[in-house]
Amino acid sequence: MKNKKLEEFNNSLKNKKIAIIGLGVSNKPLLDYLNNLHAKITVFDKREKEKIDEEILNKIEEYNINTSFGENYLSKLKDFDIIFKSPSCRPDVPEIKEAVKNGAILTSEIELVLELAPCKIIGVTGSDGKTTTTSLIYEILKNKYKCYLGGNIGTPLFTEIKDMKPSDIVILELSSFQLMTMKKSPNIAVITNVTPNHLDIHKSYEEYIESKKNILKYQKESDILILNYDNNITKNFEKEAKSKVIFFSSKSKLKDGVIYDDGIIKDCEDDLRRHILKLKETHLRGIHNAENICAAIAATKELVEIEEQVKAIKSFEGVKHRLEFVREIEGVKWYNDSIASSPTRTIAGLKSFDEEIVLIAGGYDKHLDYEPIAQPILEKVKTLILIGATTEKIYGVVKKKSEELNKSIEIYKESTLEGAIKRAKQKATRNQIVLFSPASASFDMFKNFEERGNKFKELVKKL
Repeated sequence: MKNKKLEEFNNSLKNKKIAIIGLGVSNKPLLDYLNNLHAKITVFDKREKEKIDEEILNKIEEYNINTSFGENYLSKLKDFDIIFKSPSCRPDVPEIKEAVKNGAILTSEIELVLELAPCKIIGVTGSDGKTTTTSLIYEILKNKYKCYLGGNIGTPLFTEIKDMKPSDIVILELSSFQLMTMKKSPNIAVITNVTPNHLDIHKSYEEYIESKKNILKYQKESDILILNYDNNITKNFEKEAKSKVIFFSSKSKLKDGVIYDDGIIKDCEDDLRRHILKLKETHLRGIHNAENICAAIAATKELVEIEEQVKAIKSFEGVKHRLEFVREIEGVKWYNDSIASSPTRTIAGLKSFDEEIVLIAGGYDKHLDYEPIAQPILEKVKTLILIGATTEKIYGVVKKKSEELNKSIEIYKESTLEGAIKRAKQKATRNQIVLFSPASASFDMFKNFEERGNKFKELVKKL
């Protein structure tokens, strides 16, 4: 069956002037796709040419694509028909606003997937837990349906729309940046929670919340919205929902919804509670992961049988870089939690262990409040090792709280990840955990959290 929407869109691109802003993961496949449609392409990137991947530069040369690189890269953004922006590029920078005012259509790879995919779409967002929840949903559904995994994880899906059938399912992890300009919502939307994040790019916490809200804003009555009952912001989203709402909770015994209660995931209907599985039957640790399982079950309950959900959840080994076990050395277990790029994620990680912890934290500063992390560190951490740009922020809140509570803690500051690992090896004793959970983004030292986590694993495996 032909996708008429996609055909019409492809025809509309022929011989049009198209701008691609940002040569990151989501925009790379567009070069081939748009070149095949004979579009007139110009790529824009704030990096200097020598910092762009050689493979992309070769493609740009092969296709005779115009370029604009460097500090004033958007100065040539004039007279374009369509602008594809990368997720981290704000839509309200003056050059983009002016181009849109002059008639350019502003879109993105992920927005087009939502507009043009001919099948059911499940979208997951949240400040914490969205990668695990998205991955769980994919694992639950992939044996019954042809599934496409994309957004923040998986691969860019725009170039695969042509292969999608109405019976397939697209599963997307969606960031606040991707949602910011969305004008269409997924058929099934999941919001794991909302806490302060990405305040280095968002103008305010309110703007961040409004961006998240776009995942439900354009839903229809026949759609489904999964919300965290325990988070005040997400709980209140119910008031604006047009679709059917299903709550999940780890703190309340809901009349209807999916809950985590006394170590067991339960499905609730009219106050009747059906036991689904015990958390200890899974490979996942911590209450936050129990909540992720609840959200995934709620999102898939109308698509597969409970037995299929349970089988997939039990076999799911977790997400790379999320409380990922690396190795045990002399009775000390080392865990990589590089994906923890905010204080709330690290707090959840700390709460997942009963053992004493040697914590390695710190990284790029997203202008977040680190005060909430101080008490969990003092409660769970024996030795704290700090690196990166947020070293002084974390050190300051922990020292202040330690004086308030009259509780001391060993704190070390290191200039490199290698130094931090060496220090952790010196300090950790049998039956302790070494947890690398930065509570900060990676950009001060690494390209992304994956590179950071891979480097940690590489260094630990050499010990």
